[in-house]
Amino acid sequence: MVNFNNDWDGILQDEFEKPYYKALREFLKKEYKTQTIFPDMYDIFNALKATPYGNVKAVIIGQDPYHGPGQAHGMCFSVRKGIPKPPSLVNIFKELENDLGIKEPDDGFLEPWAKQGVLLLNSVLTVRKGMANSHAGKGWEIFTDTVIQKINDKNSPVVFLLWGAYAREKAKIVTNKKHLLLTAAHPSPLSAYNGFFGCRHFSKANTFLTENGISEINWDIR
Repeated sequence: MVNFNNDWDGILQDEFEKPYYKALREFLKKEYKTQTIFPDMYDIFNALKATPYGNVKAVIIGQDPYHGPGQAHGMCFSVRKGIPKPPSLVNIFKELENDLGIKEPDDGFLEPWAKQGVLLLNSVLTVRKGMANSHAGKGWEIFTDTVIQKINDKNSPVVFLLWGAYAREKAKIVTNKKHLLLTAAHPSPLSAYNGFFGCRHFSKANTFLTENGISEINWDIR
């Protein structure tokens, strides 16, 4: 049984008894025994552990975890201190500096965002070493779509930052008019110049939150 040690426990408890999740769990048991899988099995749910349901004020959606050694730790786009920042994360910090004048930090550990209510959610929560999307279609998408649906049901306004075509697909789950959808190109070097740079999502998110009486996010993790 998965324990988040916060209000997600009651909200998501039924998911773990559903056939799709039981099949996913059996698949993961075999994968972790026979392959190199990221993140560590104890880090899979770190995003939900760090950001309780009641605290969620913003959601950033990634596709699947980084697939290089030491990178993934259960929060999309984030790497732990001491790990070189991947190119997409470097571009996120470039846009943050262009938008709000916040200088690029020394590390890419985004937990300070999570602690303020930014859910850093990958759609697929595990991956084989060196094989992007290798755990797609195994059931994780059903689980994380449920998480998005539960956030859509919240009465308090939430801002969704959807970067890239894959994340934008999730917009159809967000039907509650209280929420704000911000969409842009993916921050990867292949697409950042096609609409991620200049999107100003960080300031737009804070404007939306303050207009709704919600404390803004301090995006400066230095």
